[in-house]
Amino acid sequence: MSDTKGRVHSFQSLGTVDGPGIRYVVFLQGCNLRCGCCHNPDTWEKRGGTEYSVSEIMERVMHCREYFGFKGGITVSGGEPLLQAEFTRALFKAAKEAGVNTCLDTSGSILNLKVKELLRETDRVLLDIKYTSDSDYKRYVGCSITPVLKFLGYLNEKGIKTTLRQVIIPTKNNTAESVKALAAIANAHECVDEVELLPFKKLCQVKYDDMGILFPFGDLPTPTLTEMARWNEILKEKLIIK
Repeated sequence: MSDTKGRVHSFQSLGTVDGPGIRYVVFLQGCNLRCGCCHNPDTWEKRGGTEYSVSEIMERVMHCREYFGFKGGITVSGGEPLLQAEFTRALFKAAKEAGVNTCLDTSGSILNLKVKELLRETDRVLLDIKYTSDSDYKRYVGCSITPVLKFLGYLNEKGIKTTLRQVIIPTKNNTAESVKALAAIANAHECVDEVELLPFKKLCQVKYDDMGILFPFGDLPTPTLTEMARWNEILKEKLIIK
């Protein structure tokens, strides 16, 4: 097994919201973006975290394998795992050799040769489409939407199963137009077989306070259940996939 090493922020042993089934989730250290709604500012610094080898992580994964069932497996999240694409590829390769399903949770803002090699070992991608306009991406994320759509186009070209996710943020993207635009993006890519709308939450406020930095969206409310139901109904009406 590979002794390739990567920098890890934390682990979650029995995750249920990070891909299909029950999953072992590895949160990698380092992120190239600065999203206003980020829940994990403690993952930003690339030199932080703790170094682990593929074999060390796989030992942890295999201890949980009996809980994975048919759908579960390993999910690598972050931070931004594409910053450690070579390490993530080695980890996924080891997982697939052990018969463990692989899932990548990413912003999709990077596409290079190492990322393409990683995607060859990836069973599913959870792609966070944060906004549907380039101006909002540049203002609230720190990059253009162009590389994200290019990444999604590559997933479509390779037929990699993809779940689109979007956090609904009051005053930022909680409009019918935005939800319809997200549905249009999904409909234009056959690889997308699921779309999830997630409510903006502020449980991360304590992290920002502990780090002594401002939470950019700290003054925004959390969407209500009624509001989320409305956006999900609009999404369902516009999606080709059901």
